[in-house]
Amino acid sequence: MKTAHLVKPQLWRYTVEEYDRLVRHNMFRDARVELIEGKVIAMPPQMEPHAVGVILAGEVMRRAFGEGFTVRQQMPLQLGNRSKPEPDVAVVTGGPRASLKSGAPAAAALIIEISDATLRHDRGKKALLYARSGFADYWIVNLVDRQLEVHRDPIADPATKRGFRYNSIQVLKPGEAIAPLAAPGASVAVNDLLP
Repeated sequence: MKTAHLVKPQLWRYTVEEYDRLVRHNMFRDARVELIEGKVIAMPPQMEPHAVGVILAGEVMRRAFGEGFTVRQQMPLQLGNRSKPEPDVAVVTGGPRASLKSGAPAAAALIIEISDATLRHDRGKKALLYARSGFADYWIVNLVDRQLEVHRDPIADPATKRGFRYNSIQVLKPGEAIAPLAAPGASVAVNDLLP
């Protein structure tokens, strides 16, 4: 009797180009998905507090940043060849038509995730991805604990799984305020970001 040759199941990792082709061919239908480090990640359906948080953060950032910036809500960023996340809010330089020529932006002045069911993911994989991509200002509007978590100062750290992390994490509660790094004259109240 011959012994069976054992084969370990393999995870298929996609490039941004392959992922975009799948999206164009409607492979994910109406599912909310993101490409994170080559993996297609299904995002949970949005509940109303999350949806309201996205709207509030977009409005607050338009006021804080003003002219010369575009506030993108749940739209893709292209971070290298294997990641195309869709943060809840990304503030990018330039006008809204800039991406028509060059594709999804690869840089942002500020990234915001509105987080409830995805809190662990946003604090973990997403934070490490954004740190590795060099985003100086990454905020998590934590709906679970009703606070704002401000991640700054991305640094290389070989001890982390992805080799990067944020050196500074500040937690702000309702009643407190902070200015985005790229809009130091603005004051953003935590209360204004929470539904």
